[in-house]
Amino acid sequence: MNAVIMLMLGVSIFIFFIALTSLLWGIKNKQFDDDYKFTSLNDSEEALQEAIRMEEKKKELLKRKKSS
Repeated sequence: MNAVIMLMLGVSIFIFFIALTSLLWGIKNKQFDDDYKFTSLNDSEEALQEAIRMEEKKKELLKRKKSS
């Protein structure tokens, strides 16, 4: 029983150090840096203008609904 607990502790500590090493490697190699923002990659100017128009329509409809 005691040997099983020691084995589980050893394996857990080993896995922790593997995860920590992987995280530090990722940070060191800039794996988490976002050089290009997703909006500039996926949205065209027309799509952004359409989103603005839709937002304005939504606000206008909410104003009309409140005043009714």
